[in-house]
Amino acid sequence: MKMNNFVQRTIFGAAYVGILLAGILLGYKVFVPVFALVLVLAMREFYQLMADYAHTQTSTTLNIGGGLLLFLGAVWFANTGQIYALAAMPVYLLVLLTGELYAKRENPIRSVAISLMGILYIALPLSVAVALVDNGLGLYRSDFLLAVFVFIWLNDTFAYLTGMTFGKHRLFERISPKKSWEGFIGGLVCTMLSAGAFAHFVPQTSLFVWVGMAFVVVLASTWGDLFESLVKRSLGVKDSGNIIPGHGGILDRFDSALFALPAATIYLYFAQAM
Repeated sequence: MKMNNFVQRTIFGAAYVGILLAGILLGYKVFVPVFALVLVLAMREFYQLMADYAHTQTSTTLNIGGGLLLFLGAVWFANTGQIYALAAMPVYLLVLLTGELYAKRENPIRSVAISLMGILYIALPLSVAVALVDNGLGLYRSDFLLAVFVFIWLNDTFAYLTGMTFGKHRLFERISPKKSWEGFIGGLVCTMLSAGAFAHFVPQTSLFVWVGMAFVVVLASTWGDLFESLVKRSLGVKDSGNIIPGHGGILDRFDSALFALPAATIYLYFAQAM
């Protein structure tokens, strides 16, 4: 049984990574459907969790539609520079708020708050991240987006290894009892060292910028992982879903990225690398 679980985790984990890498490396025609699918599935998981465990009903279809329009509008804006590409969001907000007049829910304020939380927590970070794949001329680039996920994966791996070997001091015991300061530092150092590889293969961006980006991604992804742990602990659940056998839900796999993607985007703008 243990071997079967290991094989299952390996197969589905490899499939997940393969689809994600295709979405990153193969241009807008693959990036848009892959990341739009991630957005839809993650938002569906989030609102289902809120309905099942927080006992808060929302207009799930409307909210997912609003998140999808925000993401597609960001892609359109990146390619055309036309600000009205984002005009659908005010319409979504108007429909959301007006709809509560007719929904007759017991707690409409809570419903609206949860609806907007899904947009801010999931749709907005994925939409902001579109800037990572835009070179400013409407053409696609993959290096920054690829770096975010490589840094996240390296940090997770080395934080686990150093934490298992040397971990004694808890990082945030109230929320995630297994994480340690030793693991955090080990993951941070190893990830920052890996920035040299990106500086070698993408020399137009300086080593200093890559190292700084690695630091920002590690810090933000750790907060992202902790925040999803906080949400799940508050709801009393172990996984956000079971769509990826052996790995849980989409939110479980993307929790770090939801904080790291906008953080990396903001950092790169300040570093004038985009």
